[in-house]
Amino acid sequence: MRRLLFCLLAASLPSGAGQTAHAQEIALVPQRLSEHCWFFQGEAGMASLANKGYMSNAGFVVTGAGVVVFDALGTPALGRAMIAAIRKVSAQPIKRVVVSHYHADHIYGLQEFKATGAEIWAHAKAKEYISSGQAIERLAQRRADLGPWIDESTRVVPPDVWLDGDTDFRLGGLTFRLIYSGGAHSPEDTLMYVVEDRVLYAGDLIFAGRIPFVGNADSRGWLDAMGKVLALAPSPVVVVPGHGAASRDPARDTALTRDYLVYLRTAMGRAVAELEPFDDAYAKTDWGRFKSLPAFEQANRSNAYGTYLLLEQEELQGTKR
Repeated sequence: MRRLLFCLLAASLPSGAGQTAHAQEIALVPQRLSEHCWFFQGEAGMASLANKGYMSNAGFVVTGAGVVVFDALGTPALGRAMIAAIRKVSAQPIKRVVVSHYHADHIYGLQEFKATGAEIWAHAKAKEYISSGQAIERLAQRRADLGPWIDESTRVVPPDVWLDGDTDFRLGGLTFRLIYSGGAHSPEDTLMYVVEDRVLYAGDLIFAGRIPFVGNADSRGWLDAMGKVLALAPSPVVVVPGHGAASRDPARDTALTRDYLVYLRTAMGRAVAELEPFDDAYAKTDWGRFKSLPAFEQANRSNAYGTYLLLEQEELQGTKR
C-alpha cells in the first residue's frame, strides 16, 4: 500500500520535479591536470540511461579573473553538476564556455551555463547545424532515448560569439589559444590550448579507449587535423580527448583514433575502387583489431558506411589520396 501511494504521488508530480530528483543523483568529481586546469571524464561507450548521458569529457580552467569552461556535456543535469563541481574548486565567476563542436554529447549542458551569465563561444561553421533540421531531429532522438535527462525544456543554445579561424585571448594571467581544426570530426571542431599550463583540450579529434564516432565526418580532414595536435608536442604536457583518459604521451595516445581512421579509409577505399557493394565489403573486412573496444557494435557499421560514401565522393571529384 505504501509503495502504491508513493507511485501515485510520483505520478502526480510535475515533470520538472522528476527532473530535479534525477539531477540530485548526479555528482561530478573533476580530475586536476595542472595548476589551473581540470577535466571531467565520462564513461566509455555510447550515451544511455545507464550512464545518464555521461560519456564525453569536458574541462575548465581557473584563472585569477574567472573560469573558462571547455564543453558542457550532454544533458542539462550534467551541466548543473559541472557548475556545482566547479564552484567547489573556485569561487571565481564562470566567464565563458568554449564549445569544441555542436554534437549532442557536448552541448545540452550549455543552457545551465548560459543561466549563470557565462558567454558561449563556438566556431562559425556550427551555424549550419544549429539552423538545420538536423539539430531538431537530434534533440528529438535524445529526448526519446535519454528521457527524463533530456526533456521538453532542453534546447540547443547558440553561441554569443562566433569564431572564425584561430583565436587567442588572455584572462586572469593565462593565455588561451583556440585552434580551428579546418574541419574534421565536425566542420567546426575547435581545440583549446592553455599555454602557460601546457594543456590541450582536443575535443573529439581524439577518442581514447573506444571506437570513435565517425558518421559522415571528413576523415581525411580529421587525419590532417590530428597533425596539429602532434605539432604542438612536446609542448602540451597533457592532452584531453573528447572521450577517454587524459594523455601525457600524445603520439602514443592519438594512435588508436589515427589508426582506426586510416583502416576505415583503406578498407572502404579498396571497395570503392573495385566497385564492390558496401554490404559485401563490410562483411569481408577483418575488424578484429577493433571489435573488442567500447562502442564498436553501436558505431562501427555506420562509421564504415559514412566513410564508404565519402570515398565515393572523393573518387568522383578526383580528390582521393
